[in-house]
Amino acid sequence: MIKFSIITITYNAEAVLERTLESVAAQTYPEIEHIIVDGASKDSTLTIAEEYRRQSDAAHNGHHVLIKSEPDKGIYDAMNKGIAMATGDVVGMLNSDDYFTSNDVIAKVVAKFQR
Repeated sequence: MIKFSIITITYNAEAVLERTLESVAAQTYPEIEHIIVDGASKDSTLTIAEEYRRQSDAAHNGHHVLIKSEPDKGIYDAMNKGIAMATGDVVGMLNSDDYFTSNDVIAKVVAKFQR
């Protein structure tokens, strides 16, 4: 089975992050590693991310959530941190104000890779 890593970069994203996280949690593909790299937000971004990780752990849906929060040198530095953490066969970025439009987006992407 192909493991899919999704990297989400955040900084003070409390107003938009929850929708992003919900769209990842709703994905039907079972082998997802979601890496959230936060640039030491000063709002409740990290609290939202930690709650998402707790819910994911409780759901036992095969999704694994990793969170790293520390100052960075900008978005590309944060992306590189996420890539360095990724263990998936396929790595994708999903920004903290973006979301998947359906629950089978990752499953469809993986199917393309398998063909």
